[in-house]
Amino acid sequence: MNNFTDVFKTYDWDKTKQSIYAKTSADVERALAAPKRDLEDFKALVSPAAAPYLEQMAQLSQQLTLKRFGKVIQMYVPLYLSNECNNICTYCGFSFDNKVKRKTLSPMEIMQEVAVLKDMGYEHVLLVTGEANQTVHVDYFKKVLDLLRPHFASISMEVQPLDLEDYEQLTPYGLNTVLVYQETYHQDDYRKHHPKGKKSNFEYRLETPDRLGQAGIHKMGLGVLIGLEDWRTDCFFTALHLTYLEKRYWQSKYSLSFPRLRPFSGGLEPKVEMSDRELVQLICAYRIWNEEVELSISTRESPLFRNNIIKLGITAISAGSKTNPGGYAVEPQSLEQFEISDERSPAEIAKIITAQGYEPVWKDWDVCLATS
Repeated sequence: MNNFTDVFKTYDWDKTKQSIYAKTSADVERALAAPKRDLEDFKALVSPAAAPYLEQMAQLSQQLTLKRFGKVIQMYVPLYLSNECNNICTYCGFSFDNKVKRKTLSPMEIMQEVAVLKDMGYEHVLLVTGEANQTVHVDYFKKVLDLLRPHFASISMEVQPLDLEDYEQLTPYGLNTVLVYQETYHQDDYRKHHPKGKKSNFEYRLETPDRLGQAGIHKMGLGVLIGLEDWRTDCFFTALHLTYLEKRYWQSKYSLSFPRLRPFSGGLEPKVEMSDRELVQLICAYRIWNEEVELSISTRESPLFRNNIIKLGITAISAGSKTNPGGYAVEPQSLEQFEISDERSPAEIAKIITAQGYEPVWKDWDVCLATS
């Protein structure tokens, strides 16, 4: 196997979907009782048959998370550097066909944003851009990383997929983590939602984590945009991808996110709705299936949901997020990538975490351990 595409091509979407929906309560009970779970167990845990077992799944997920991660929740914040984008994506406010004012932050503007984030207490920042190679390219990222490195303990990035050589160039500048979401593993639907731009290349995106692994990145994040396709099947393919990566690039760490489609200025309606109960089921299924993976929840979700999910398997949470370049200080009214749901401040979220007997951690503890 040269890369994940070779593995992916051995699976059929429709057959995989059928096998998930065919799972029974006996399959769910077997998965819950197993000392170690495989991908068939994961199918059972995300299947409709698992819905009546949600309380049991939640308790087990909490126990496994406590055993591996203790009572700590990592705090992180996104810093949007640019809304310039050459792709047309049906679900994104930054899409090329949205006639909006475009902005890429200058070094001085970035430092204005950083001052606000530091006042909030953050040590872990996630850099986000649209995909515009003429503006937000490797040289721009190098300058930004150089600028931010003295101010943050951990720097993550969610930008366009890059070539292997690009990642190899960026790691010496302090790049710690790269998030790259496939959006959907359903090829036809992927094509429908990405009709123009480099992002329309399904396989290039699919093979990005392979390039990250080859570049020796410390941590990579995977996920799909829930609402584009059947979430159970899409999340199975995410689990399949993670299984492959953990075996092949065992020195890297991994995180998963599960963003649900949120409103934006263009307003794509989700093809598939996912209830709060189903999102809890998915989070618990991921934790029960994989005790090592980090699970992250963003401000896309409601305050009530985020309050209740803290003890059930989450290890990282954002707070006070702005999804527009300059949103913290420079230009608060610029276009958002999507509307956030939880607008509470980092201090409020930290207080809620503490009230539940957990500790909010402002640094990425893995990096601290790796460099101590």
